[in-house]
Amino acid sequence: MCIGCHGIQGYQASFPEVYKVPKISGQGEKYIASALTAYKKGERKHPTMKGIAYNLSDQDIADISAYYSAHGKVEGATLPDKATVAKPNVVALVAKGACTSCHGENFAKPIDPSYPKIAGQNADYLYVALKSYKVEGNSAWGRNNGVMGGVAKQFSLSELKELANYVGSQQGDLKTVPQSKFR
Repeated sequence: MCIGCHGIQGYQASFPEVYKVPKISGQGEKYIASALTAYKKGERKHPTMKGIAYNLSDQDIADISAYYSAHGKVEGATLPDKATVAKPNVVALVAKGACTSCHGENFAKPIDPSYPKIAGQNADYLYVALKSYKVEGNSAWGRNNGVMGGVAKQFSLSELKELANYVGSQQGDLKTVPQSKFR
């Protein structure tokens, strides 16, 4: 079912607002597994993803995670060690959120494999994801993560959008790889 959204270039979700679905090809295996598990447990509240993840076994989650972490990888490809230089106000926002302390200096090499690679992710998705950490007490939408909740809540929506646009513009491993419906 993953390819029905994540395998279509520019595909957009419409809940809780319109945004491009995240690029998952090349994402870290442990992060994909933790995200699917969070949807399954209801810690991430997206009705479609919860419905899909709820029916996955632990082995299904492991298999999907392994597949997409290797999907679209290019042997020998390298990424810059650091993100590109940003405007001073963006540098201040990255420092305020301590983003690189978890996601890496280039936003593509997280310090823990269960953290996401975010460099090159769709900016509109990053913005919606960051906003979702600010949501409390909503049974249909939001994400429960104490660290990211604390980080996101210190920013205005315009600051979150600026951060998302900057991180989304960075070079990363993440891709949307169209798949043939005939294998």
